Amino acid sequence: MNPATGIPHPASILVIKPSSLGDVVHTLPAVAALKRQWPASRLTWLVNPEWAPLLEGNPHVDEVAIFPRGEFRGPRGWMKIPAWARSMAERKADLVVDFQGLLRSALIARLCRGGEVAGLSDAREGARLFYDRVANVGGIAHAVDRYLRLASEVGAEIPTALEWPLPAGTPPAGFDASEPFVLLHPFSRGAGKSLTAAQIFEARVALAPRRVVIAGRSAERVAVSPNVVDLLNRTTLGELIWLIRRADFVISVDSGPMHIAAALTPRLLAIHTWSDPAKVGPHHAAAWVWNGRAFFQVRDLSRPDTHRPCTSVREACSLLIEAL
Repeated sequence: MNPATGIPHPASILVIKPSSLGDVVHTLPAVAALKRQWPASRLTWLVNPEWAPLLEGNPHVDEVAIFPRGEFRGPRGWMKIPAWARSMAERKADLVVDFQGLLRSALIARLCRGGEVAGLSDAREGARLFYDRVANVGGIAHAVDRYLRLASEVGAEIPTALEWPLPAGTPPAGFDASEPFVLLHPFSRGAGKSLTAAQIFEARVALAPRRVVIAGRSAERVAVSPNVVDLLNRTTLGELIWLIRRADFVISVDSGPMHIAAALTPRLLAIHTWSDPAKVGPHHAAAWVWNGRAFFQVRDLSRPDTHRPCTSVREACSLLIEAL
């Protein structure tokens, strides 16, 4: 029994965080804290199949359970739900932690409930009604800190140094890693978050003669130049992680790969065209942010007097080179 919370030591823990890429990365430190608190517990993480590679080799996860959301679409998909639900109900975890905070995830949590179900106070779609224990995350801006608050609510101690156990990744076939490179990730599925073709050109000019590797997913094409390696739509998630680990530094718009980079290295420039870096930006204090108007480090987020005026991608890249 944890004397601070009154929660018994769970023999089994079910973590519910199926998506998205960035959200799964943001949850890693909280799940590490849960397993550190109860190392003998069997911890299972329910995740969408496309993000399961993020959990490969994770020392804090004993089992990865797949949420096959894509198989449940349409009338035929609906018919598969009862069988899947029955298989999940057999798990009956002593502690179910719903980091997703939606009606669907809360229903799954109750289905698998063997002991307590815990969730966030700002859960949507009425999900809070299904929780036995609620973590008050009012006033907590960043997603990482919100998830850590939930882990703390159920009895886990939160360490000063957070853990981000991402896989090592694999090298892209034929990629020459002997020459240093900057990794540029200019595209995002979020509306208005991607760089324009003109901004990508500005970045290439500012970074030359350094080798620039452009990676990510997009139907857009990038202009080829001697210092550019075009890997758009040519890397797996594991290969992208490998590139992030080895890049001299990473420049990325607000996207899942930016959150991976933020977890792995402070040598990052996160570009936020409209999203709030206080909520979804890099968590590492030494990482850099450009919001279209100013250039600053995360540690100075709340100190606008220290921000350097900056209104172009070319200038942001030049300031990053100067800072590093």
